[in-house]
Amino acid sequence: MSQKTVISSKCDRILPLTNNVIIKLNEITIIVEDKSNLKEQEIEEIKSIFRDILKSGERYDVDDIESWFENEGSWSNKATRIRVINLSHYIQDKYEQTARLKIISDD
Repeated sequence: MSQKTVISSKCDRILPLTNNVIIKLNEITIIVEDKSNLKEQEIEEIKSIFRDILKSGERYDVDDIESWFENEGSWSNKATRIRVINLSHYIQDKYEQTARLKIISDD
């Protein structure tokens, strides 16, 4: 009977939010005018900010993002906070899936 050893390359816990990530979260807070109702343009900008965080090599834990928005102060509407957190998770999952794909040359 053969046995396989599987080694996971994914960290179980990502480090706490870096200053660069916190700066980006503050950008989100600034661009959203009405914290109780996200506009479609704001949603696209939020997605772009999370995408930029990941493309720059930064990583974040969604639980830390959630905690930051809960403690920030101006995000009193829970539904809106959850929407932003879901966007962060969606972009992170999408980025990780596409980052795993490798394009192989026909040569």
